[in-house]
Amino acid sequence: MQRSSYLLFPLLTLLSACGKETPTPAAITTAAASAPERIHNLEATVPPQCYTRTQGQFNPCYTCHQTRADSNHPNQAADGHLQAAYAFSDFALENHWKNLFVDRRPAIARISNAEILSYVRQDNYSALPAQLRTRGWQGYTPDLANLSQGPAAFDAQGFAKDGSGWRAFNYKPLPSTFWPTNGSADDVMLRLPPAFRQDAGGQSSTAIYRLNLDILELAIQERKQMDIDPVDESTVAFDVNGDGRIKGMARTLRRPGHYAGQARTVPVTPALYPQGTEFLHSVRYLDPRPDGVQGSARMKELRYMQKVAFYTPAQLNYRYGNERQEKQEEELPSFVNLGEKGLSNGFGWRIQGFIEASDGQLRPQSREEQLYCMGCHTALGSTIDQTFAFPRKLSGSKGWGYIDLRGMPDAPQRGQRQGEIRQYLERVGGGDEFRQNAEMRARFFRADGKLDERKLAGKDVYQLITPSSERALALNKAYRVIVREQSFRFGRDASITPMRNVFECIDPATAPTLSPNVRYDADIRLDWTSAR
Repeated sequence: MQRSSYLLFPLLTLLSACGKETPTPAAITTAAASAPERIHNLEATVPPQCYTRTQGQFNPCYTCHQTRADSNHPNQAADGHLQAAYAFSDFALENHWKNLFVDRRPAIARISNAEILSYVRQDNYSALPAQLRTRGWQGYTPDLANLSQGPAAFDAQGFAKDGSGWRAFNYKPLPSTFWPTNGSADDVMLRLPPAFRQDAGGQSSTAIYRLNLDILELAIQERKQMDIDPVDESTVAFDVNGDGRIKGMARTLRRPGHYAGQARTVPVTPALYPQGTEFLHSVRYLDPRPDGVQGSARMKELRYMQKVAFYTPAQLNYRYGNERQEKQEEELPSFVNLGEKGLSNGFGWRIQGFIEASDGQLRPQSREEQLYCMGCHTALGSTIDQTFAFPRKLSGSKGWGYIDLRGMPDAPQRGQRQGEIRQYLERVGGGDEFRQNAEMRARFFRADGKLDERKLAGKDVYQLITPSSERALALNKAYRVIVREQSFRFGRDASITPMRNVFECIDPATAPTLSPNVRYDADIRLDWTSAR
């Protein structure tokens, strides 16, 4: 991976001794306030979930770590072996995510329901663009109006009402960190470069843009064709159904060799996005309303990705090879620092993020806080071109629009028969990687710890992974405490009680690993055709 310009500073005493007493909340707050631009956790790319005690039988690792059978696939991370071992550097053997082990119940008790509801219903997004422009910000400046309003910012087809070119899509959240029951709601928007939104003459064309987005969906799904809303081929000047003619109404899209309109010279490459593709991802608190729990107006984070360089599958294979070599040599992860424009992941994407300041306003993330995102959006075996959400979009026209889990079936992962959520609960032995979500265990598990499939029957995704109002409020309060502390470098999981099923320190020689019979092949893409 590319070398960064980071300066390595001495680690805080708080983080330096594996196996010592867990720090108090006060110690974490004090440490978080010191030297915010120093990189203290040199392995911040290893997320907290990787320290889960699998006890040789509970496997949350398969969601992220995969070795693909297709040797020609662009993703050649081939990290399925990480289901079987805690293959960490010496530095990462200590779990530096100290927030996992803090008991927040006393702090939560001091926050009233009225206070937290008022807080999460405030808009901390709309003022951000002007604040960034005032300071002469050189990175991405949010340009999607009214995003704090969620679905109200988009039309029925998911297009941003402000004409910015962003389009929201409806997708199934990845198990289980992004399940609302574990602390956050989110949404993701996609935007293709101007050429993909223009006809061959350079004029703005919604019809061309819709067609190119559908073509992109086929590419990312690696499918040959799909049903679409009727398209007049003469209007888009494109052979949509692949019958060799440009004539009449097409209701089937066959994957072409190139995109349409001004992007007609851009090849369609399976499982890869074209250069210039952008993603915008907001992570939100939970807002309990009379009609159910939904995403709040207030954002915990706003994340941005842009594909600034396109690499062919052969070029990517070379880069994955370099990544494997560096890990074998136990080199610590490093990335090119682009300053205010974020970090480069080495695979063509730049990544940048904003997070809450102690007063609740969004601020640019520090370098270390951005490192947290890089582990999942770099060389991870399960991703499709380093992304998660768009590959999990509801298929076809039904998947265009702001995320809505109500009525969404528990579709199985591609190549599987069981619903993905049902399968995950069984394989993991709980409703989160840490097996700490007591509400999910009470809802769907028997007293002996086995999954009770009868309790899953007839439920949609919303019913399966959305918390009660009481839990939503507690999770909000727990995260608000972390925001006040500004202790994100020690973890940003909204944990309420100390984690029991997590290693504070790993001894690779003695830590139980998963046997072959509980390791799994998976594809984060979904089989919507078999969903009931």
